[in-house]
Amino acid sequence: MCGFVGFADTSTKVDKVTTVNNMMDTIIHRGPDSGGVFTDDRVAFGFRRLSIIDLSDEASQPMYNEDNSVILIFNGEIYNFEEIRKDLVAKGHKFRSNTDSEVILHGYEEYGVDLLQKLRGMFAFSIWDQKKQTMFLARDFFGIKPLYYTQNTTDGSFIFGSEIKAFLKHPSFKKELNKDALKPYLTFQYSVLDETFFKGVFKLKPGHYMIYKDGKAEVKPYWDVEFDEKGNSLEHYVEKIKTTVEESVKYHKISDVKVGSFLSGGIDSSYITSLLKPNKTFSVGFKDHEGIFNETNLAKDLSDILGIENHKAVIDADVCFEKLSTIQYHMDEPQSNPSSVPLYFLAELASKHVTVVLSGEGADEIFGGYEWYRPTPAMEKYEKLPFALRRAASNVAKGLPQNRITAFLAKGGQTVEETFIGEAKVWDEIDALKVLKDDYKKGPSVQNITKKVYDKVKGKDDVTKKQYLDLKLWLPGDILLKADKMSCAHSIELRVPFLDKVVMGMASAIPTPLRVNQENTKYALRTAAKEVLPEEWANRPKVGFPVPIRYWLREEKYYNLVKEMFQSDMAKQFFNTDELVKFLDDHFHNRHNYARYIWTAYVFLVWYKKFFVELETEAPSQSTKQADEMVTV
Repeated sequence: MCGFVGFADTSTKVDKVTTVNNMMDTIIHRGPDSGGVFTDDRVAFGFRRLSIIDLSDEASQPMYNEDNSVILIFNGEIYNFEEIRKDLVAKGHKFRSNTDSEVILHGYEEYGVDLLQKLRGMFAFSIWDQKKQTMFLARDFFGIKPLYYTQNTTDGSFIFGSEIKAFLKHPSFKKELNKDALKPYLTFQYSVLDETFFKGVFKLKPGHYMIYKDGKAEVKPYWDVEFDEKGNSLEHYVEKIKTTVEESVKYHKISDVKVGSFLSGGIDSSYITSLLKPNKTFSVGFKDHEGIFNETNLAKDLSDILGIENHKAVIDADVCFEKLSTIQYHMDEPQSNPSSVPLYFLAELASKHVTVVLSGEGADEIFGGYEWYRPTPAMEKYEKLPFALRRAASNVAKGLPQNRITAFLAKGGQTVEETFIGEAKVWDEIDALKVLKDDYKKGPSVQNITKKVYDKVKGKDDVTKKQYLDLKLWLPGDILLKADKMSCAHSIELRVPFLDKVVMGMASAIPTPLRVNQENTKYALRTAAKEVLPEEWANRPKVGFPVPIRYWLREEKYYNLVKEMFQSDMAKQFFNTDELVKFLDDHFHNRHNYARYIWTAYVFLVWYKKFFVELETEAPSQSTKQADEMVTV
């Protein structure tokens, strides 16, 4: 885990060294061990290092080839670097270090853009080729590591980096809110567009690379998920899962520093932990909320079974609300997945003991783990009726008063493209339009956003379509973003062994009924996991990382806190605040559960206040001391 910044700037007025150092200071949390700078008459590169593999100075970045004509800055890990290195050595390349970074550097020299097809890992990097006067940037297959960029058409400056907040330190960057981002955010709960909440700042898409030359940027894809079912048996895929995931975990534990794992009560992190067998596991739950809001006891029980030392912590509403602004600062963009909050504290806990943690992200998307992926038993029976009949009933139901029956009939006569926008759906789009001011209603519609993705899997079954949509939107936009940003906030590296391109290739061949059926989700994975986990862990239902915000928002203290924000002059820029407060009041008085509506709007306002009102551009203190409200065990 590291971080980098850089720019190509035609303006002679910019002090490159001072500017790049100022930019690096804002992401020091990503790499507190050391920093490095490269500049020439065209570009400036800055790098912050968290030492993981090869702790020597020879592994520092920016990194150079033999004649110093090719310069690299790289964030991530290449797990098959030793195999690629052997080929490069055989072809005559000379290595100064034992790092995966240098493999990328020489790999570019040898293979060019085709290097990307050889890599197995998580990465974002930029290479400056001085002889060709060309910059080559790339992002990994799933979007595990972030990479942002912007280009100023006035002075020709091109800025890129691991975090947007670093851009604020560049004199050519003009901070402006992207008004089109707010409407879809309310529904998706994360920044779903290619253009971020900062106008003119874009994300390089997962599985894409960029060539920047002579002031022009060209973006191209190099990899995509391809579901291609094979007609093999459950036993065949169980064996494939066991060997492929075990190999991935073996690769992901390569490190010269201490490695642990995050552990909940669910199958994904439990399976990874059982294969990794680290010295320590880490778990977080919520004070005064046992059961699904506190699975730390389950994590402790499994750790005891496996003979692993478990560290757990409990947090409460006070510390969560207190740290929310800091959490959104680290996110760069508003992100209202409630699980981001406990993940921040989980990373803080782990940072006291290890530098690298393995986690279970990605299993649901590639093996079919979400309940949304399978119809209810009632819907499955209903869907046996001809679609034309169900379509007619749906059209009638939409015009009737809304209740459970009409909602069922309406959904039963729609296609998956019309009903499923991803694992998260917060604000109904109609409600979002009612609450937004006119200037913020112009963003793209939800279905316009999802259609571009669905168009790539035409003809596939509904489960595959849902998985593909989540892999392209939900996974990089929500799950992986918070995993990266919350771990980096505490200077640790989070690795995700399920999100390996070899594992994905294997999983994409599993027939749909072996992924999702009426017996269970992630059916093949659960079957494989039973060989290393107690059956109750392998079969435990998916609960995610739930947060008791619906209860907190019915407490007067937090109701008043949110209401004050909703009624502020700042909020009136974006929202019809009377409508917003109605949702809050209805929830507070237990007339309806609007917790996610409220939280999503509130998080946006907290984020906007941090970046656009307080003008807070310096990173918060890197102290790892835990707040008093958090009790570690």
